Amino acid sequence: MASRRRMLLKVIILGDSGVGKTSLMNQYVNRKFSNQYKATIGADFLTKEVQFEDRLFTLQIWDTAGQERFQSLGVAFYHGADCCVLVYDVNVMKSFDNLNNWREEFLIQASPSDPENFPFVVLGNKTDVDGGNSRVVSEKKAKAWCASKGNIPYFETSAKEGFNVEAAFECIAKNALKNEPQEEE
Repeated sequence: MASRRRMLLKVIILGDSGVGKTSLMNQYVNRKFSNQYKATIGADFLTKEVQFEDRLFTLQIWDTAGQERFQSLGVAFYHGADCCVLVYDVNVMKSFDNLNNWREEFLIQASPSDPENFPFVVLGNKTDVDGGNSRVVSEKKAKAWCASKGNIPYFETSAKEGFNVEAAFECIAKNALKNEPQEEE
């Protein structure tokens, strides 16, 4: 008999300080956005029930501090992640350039069993800023980077306007699910 046990999918959000990791998580889970910036200290998580192919899952979304001084805390909660979300600000080139460091760091700390195929999703956030006029990272450039890393799914989002956030997290949940080992009861 199939168990009705609810599966937990663990998702980690990484990226430079101020790119909107907390805002994306809050927009997805609570449909809320705040203009007040408050740095995340250490890590924090929210959960959301998601239904997929007639099964219920609990998505546990870990929001991490983008500030280097908290990075030593990383190791513990990277463990057992099913998907890693890399976030950058389309208006800040350095945040995009650092994606590689975040990706490498995650693979070292989380040491997934199959690093080559571990699911990542990249989000280019803050597309709403200045009507898109201050953006410095083109969609083409971001997609090329994603392609070079094994075709990582890419979404452009605005946590503030809620643009594409739902679609992005749906993709994140599906990728986390693919990574979850199928246990035999």
